[in-house]
Amino acid sequence: MDQSKAPILDALADYHRLDRYGFTPPGHRQGRGADPRVRAVLGDALRADVLAASGLDDRLSRNGYLSDAEKLMADAVGAEMAFFSTCGSSLSVKAAMMAVAGGDRGGLLVGRDSHKSIVAGLIFSGVQPYWIAPRWDAERHLSHPPSPEQVEESWAQHPDAAGALIVSPSPYGTCADLAGIAEVCHRRGKPLIVDEAWGAHLPFHRELPTWAMDAGADVCVVSVHKMGAGFEQGSVFHAQGDLVDFAHLSACADLLMTTSPNVLLYAAMDGWRRQMAQHGHELLGDALRLADRVRASCARIDGIEVMEKELLGVEASHDLDRLQVLMDVSATGATGYDAADWLRQHRRIDIGLSDHRRILATFSFADDDATADRLTTALTEWVAQLKDPQPHHIRLPSPEDLQLESVMLPRDAFFGPVEAVPLDQAPGRIAAEQVTPYPPGIPAIVPGELIERGVIEYLRTAHAAGMNVPDPADPDLRTLRVVAR
Repeated sequence: MDQSKAPILDALADYHRLDRYGFTPPGHRQGRGADPRVRAVLGDALRADVLAASGLDDRLSRNGYLSDAEKLMADAVGAEMAFFSTCGSSLSVKAAMMAVAGGDRGGLLVGRDSHKSIVAGLIFSGVQPYWIAPRWDAERHLSHPPSPEQVEESWAQHPDAAGALIVSPSPYGTCADLAGIAEVCHRRGKPLIVDEAWGAHLPFHRELPTWAMDAGADVCVVSVHKMGAGFEQGSVFHAQGDLVDFAHLSACADLLMTTSPNVLLYAAMDGWRRQMAQHGHELLGDALRLADRVRASCARIDGIEVMEKELLGVEASHDLDRLQVLMDVSATGATGYDAADWLRQHRRIDIGLSDHRRILATFSFADDDATADRLTTALTEWVAQLKDPQPHHIRLPSPEDLQLESVMLPRDAFFGPVEAVPLDQAPGRIAAEQVTPYPPGIPAIVPGELIERGVIEYLRTAHAAGMNVPDPADPDLRTLRVVAR
């Protein structure tokens, strides 16, 4: 296909060139009616906000701008099908789960290091999860994606499951052996879904980890806004092979999809695909070289350890996205929360992920020497100003403490009778709500799990030390919602 085309982006340009006008939503009429103070900030974003049908396209979408853009996306990455979502990968992964395992088809093997959106999918669909424990680095309190051997063991225990769902890359940039896992699934004639939200860029450079479709996955979900150049909420899911019904997958997405999709998001995904098809290898190659330079510079700062070897190997992850620069700051005596807060307050730099001992800087092809030097200079200044960091008192759980027993369907626990109990009375009760440190967004407690004291002490002490836990009904974590007795 002609990858120089961008059907949605070009149609939007034509909309303005032809001076179209619609007596339709959106009511601001491409910014004409917006408050001048809003226009001063949002500007061209308002001008590009047009109706998808009876606006960008005609009332029957006869021009096929969206379908053509999706075909071009699939062609660019070598998938059989692509579907654009303007509701984020949170929607896309739910649609994939429903298409594979919805309707009581035997449940789903699911990595326990899954994002909260997957747990939400379990609640919506009523699918029975069969959790696959991640591999744990107990010393660093860091999880690695499951291995093919673990997936094989899970299939042996649950042979009637409808499919498997694995997250790769993780929010830390670590990757599973997807080819090995896909082979395990396909030997049983079962599909593999990969939540590859952090991997939209992977098809476009050979030095990046193998992307899920090339590794044999049947459905792959990517977030274009994370490592690409789309707006927030822009997501694509890809599919291939004959183990998943494409029409049913699209129908499941349509059930969850908004009926008012944002053309801005479609256009940005369309334009990014063209950019990557034409220039992605060069742009990502430059970004990888820049990230390598940053790794070397940050490793020379006292008290900062740039993690790489620790993330790879037989007992760790299969591969690593080196655009994700993960730094252990524990040798400074401070937490990652301390570092992130200081960088934002004093140097106006935001870090996407921080925890009790690490910060993560995500690089993209948009970065350059100036932004890289800004980060390394700021980190050097942060370490220099540290005088007497107060030790944190987070009670880090063992891997066993985090492997809670699932005793109810997540849907039944979430929607059934519940009560709020004081946090110290939660152990021994069945959780009725998610409790998710964010980022990275991996739930510590899932509805339907039997709560243990170790994970409660971890959440209580980590919250006091600065961990963000936005899910519970009580944001101060004084109480938790549990299944009523």
